[in-house]
Amino acid sequence: MTETQAIPVDERAAYHAVERQLGVLFRRSRALSAEVGRAVHPELEPGAYSLLVRIDEAAPARSSDLAAYFGVGKATISRQLKVLEELGLVGRRPDALDGRAHFLALTPEGRQRLDRARAARQERFFRLLGTWPEDDVRLLGEMLARFNALVESEAGPWGSPG
Repeated sequence: MTETQAIPVDERAAYHAVERQLGVLFRRSRALSAEVGRAVHPELEPGAYSLLVRIDEAAPARSSDLAAYFGVGKATISRQLKVLEELGLVGRRPDALDGRAHFLALTPEGRQRLDRARAARQERFFRLLGTWPEDDVRLLGEMLARFNALVESEAGPWGSPG
């Protein structure tokens, strides 16, 4: 279908349903991330949980890479990282090849707290989806992975993961 072709009304219903359900999922996901973030540390800001997860995935990570990944400015990432450092969740070490840059990683305390919060989050998903057939749970994971790969490959307003 080309960009100039109109989508028939009956076909739009499926897209409207996806948009609506993704909106619900995103709102609930933000609320769950805030809740899990507080489980990591009571003073953690809602968005900081995703930042901790990304630091764990990409460690050792540079702040500039984190800013690019989340699609935010370096000043925004610097403020968030400062809080994580002050809470003792993230540490930094200088990059031997670039004296201006630092590598970030979870501290042992940050690792312990993140692992505990992740385990609780996974248990919650198990409880929610435990009544579903395992094939349905696997299919949901595969479809979400497929959707996320599609979004990640597209530059645009959803281009930054989170």
